[in-house]
Amino acid sequence: MNHPVVVKAARLIHAGDIVGAETALASLVETDGDQALVVAMDELPAKDLLAVLRDFDASRESVVNLLVSPEQFARAVVLERRYGDASHERLHGMINSVVFRAGGDPGEFIEAIAALDGGCDVLADYLSDRLESLEHFFRHGTFDFFSEGDDATVGMSDAECLDALSDPEINRPFLEHSEVNDHDWLELSWTLRYDHPEVFRDVLLILRARSNAEALRQGNDEGVARGGSDRPASAAEAEEESAL
Repeated sequence: MNHPVVVKAARLIHAGDIVGAETALASLVETDGDQALVVAMDELPAKDLLAVLRDFDASRESVVNLLVSPEQFARAVVLERRYGDASHERLHGMINSVVFRAGGDPGEFIEAIAALDGGCDVLADYLSDRLESLEHFFRHGTFDFFSEGDDATVGMSDAECLDALSDPEINRPFLEHSEVNDHDWLELSWTLRYDHPEVFRDVLLILRARSNAEALRQGNDEGVARGGSDRPASAAEAEEESAL
């Protein structure tokens, strides 16, 4: 990390001055052009870049969000899970503002994220509260629960439907891209399914596993609670229950 601007930005980030760090990085564009910032961001540690990205979104634009490369963004965003943000609000803001930025290619960002360990988990975090909608989309090709939807997979088992994701003859869009062009979770889900079906499959399976694990945990908690309330208060009561 030798570039003076990068050194300054890192120092400001560590001091908690994220706006100052972003301003320092943005100054490179004014003096040396866009590419100079892209090169400089390669020197910035991923955790420091993430700190800047987390502080800006579509409602608060940053030149860093506009110029960060897919590989730089992927290396940074996979560290987001370390923050333990259960709402994933910052993750939503980053993905929406960077992956769907004007003139960008969402597919390049998705590929870069999915290629890294933990990348599909990050995409699952982004869609963590959308499992029911994602399952409906998976089976019917639409997010509308009241629509008849696509009948291409009617009669197929779940395993067959999962395999069909990789078959372009079966996995054809029922909805046009223009119908989900929200630069948000609808568009990301559509793009995953039809442009990156293997990633969509992995993300769906991660979300299912999490849901099953949570259901099991809740069931165990309820069992413990019932067991505690049903336990006999004394040895005499235990003997009485045994006799019954």
